Amino acid sequence: MSSNSLDNQPQLFGHPIGLFVLFFTELWERFSYYGMRAILVLFIYSSIEDGGLGWTKSEALVLYGWYTMLVYVMSIPGGILADKMLGQKKTVMLGGLLLVCGHGVLAVQAMWAFYTGLGLIILGVGCLKPNISTMVGGLYKKGDDRRDKGFTIFYIGINIGAFLAAIIVGYVGEKIGWHYGFGLAGIGMLIGQAVYMWGQKYLVGVGDFLGTSTAENKALMNKPLSKIEKDRMIVLFLSFLIIIVFWGAFEQAGGLLNIYAKEKTDLTIGFLGATVPASWFQSVNALFIIIFGTSVAAYWVRQKRRGKEVSSLFKMAIGTIIMGSGFLMMAGASHQAGGEAYGKASMMWLIGAYFLHTIGELCASPVALSFITKLAPVKYGAIMMGVYFAATGLGNKLAGTIGEASQAEAVEINMIANPADVAPFLAADTLIAKDMDFVLKANIYKENGKVFLINNQKGGEKDFSSFISLDSKAQGILDGMLADENATKDNQQHAVIRLSKDTEAKKIKTNKGDGKNYSGTVEIFEVQNKREFKTFLFITALTVFFGLLIILFLKKLKALT
Repeated sequence: MSSNSLDNQPQLFGHPIGLFVLFFTELWERFSYYGMRAILVLFIYSSIEDGGLGWTKSEALVLYGWYTMLVYVMSIPGGILADKMLGQKKTVMLGGLLLVCGHGVLAVQAMWAFYTGLGLIILGVGCLKPNISTMVGGLYKKGDDRRDKGFTIFYIGINIGAFLAAIIVGYVGEKIGWHYGFGLAGIGMLIGQAVYMWGQKYLVGVGDFLGTSTAENKALMNKPLSKIEKDRMIVLFLSFLIIIVFWGAFEQAGGLLNIYAKEKTDLTIGFLGATVPASWFQSVNALFIIIFGTSVAAYWVRQKRRGKEVSSLFKMAIGTIIMGSGFLMMAGASHQAGGEAYGKASMMWLIGAYFLHTIGELCASPVALSFITKLAPVKYGAIMMGVYFAATGLGNKLAGTIGEASQAEAVEINMIANPADVAPFLAADTLIAKDMDFVLKANIYKENGKVFLINNQKGGEKDFSSFISLDSKAQGILDGMLADENATKDNQQHAVIRLSKDTEAKKIKTNKGDGKNYSGTVEIFEVQNKREFKTFLFITALTVFFGLLIILFLKKLKALT
């Protein structure tokens, strides 16, 4: 966009009106994305009877990691498509249409629709995400002090969408039906697309394809990079390392922390006597950003006026350290939950963790977006934004890998008991008769070479070990866990037994209620709690290390920019 065009833009609250068009477009796009994200893992590992897919938590976290990685890695081809063929504006339009279709397909209750919907969303975000952010930078001339403020406003829009999504879509998904939640997310994206189409008149000259533009723009596309531009590209690629680490920790929110909220957090509000949906905690980060966004930005302005270090790289390093320290709160939650059998932590630990994650994010993420638009050569603007989001995607994959590693190795079992023997120990005697999934709790220990699973919650003490069978691999895993915990009759651990009937067996009418074809897992509460505790400490150490590393080499990196 030419300097004259930038000077003549209509203004609102001291910023181009085009900023607010992009603000509301991204708000509704993030409503759709974060709404789906808030319930995705919960949907995947929820039982089939509850409308979910019935996968294990580890499987859910693996898929979550791959999905969120691909969503952002596709920003590279999305950036290339914009820079080489369509321009940013048209590529955003294409991305919005793909997202509307993807979220709409997810509302269909079928596996083909599930995978197709995720695929379309991956393509849609890849087209939209890097290019709409680059267009925000294109609204301002080089050296315009309003650029960072513009990105902060834009970032607040993202988080208004994320906050509303977790509350509304999360509630609908958990309480009414998962696919209704997915459908509602699609409606949000449809609104965002309508806003973008309406606001085209305020984006004239922003995000156009340079290859078919003026002679001046064509010259920019063909001009070789200068020494300074090459040095800046090096700094950008190095900064992507801290981006990977940052999002590898931060994106535990949609995976591990989401599961932790569901299973290990006390969700009751005592004075109200109400229980909040686990997915609502996905809104806490967004709410804190809305509340503290301008305060954090103002803090850095004051630091600059005092002559303090306020470079983008410094902010990113400090943000990563602060965000990582939030996992110390989660280590505290694990300590509290581990204080008693099947214990749960106060929700205040989770809220405290999200507060520190938010402050860290506000220091790092909006600045990173602005940093790229400042340093990236014009001819590679959208591509470098795409590489940034690809680094974010690799961070998301790292998050999924860390989340998967936080789960104790699965001990797979089969039920061999007569249904009549198990029924007295179930929450409802009719669960097996209806071929439904069920969960049993029992004390577990090993004595004289035999594993005991003792339940004494209903009708006296009963040993479950004769109700299940394990193959040699599962037996070896279980024996190793019990040995590590020194689980004896005098030091009993606590197991959660989850069993579900084979999907194909459920379809055969003659198998109804026969209690056969049940399989599942045994999880030892103490083992899982320790794995989570160690994972939270590892994330803290990783983020602090990389943050300090950036600060150590800050002068050399700044010299290259």
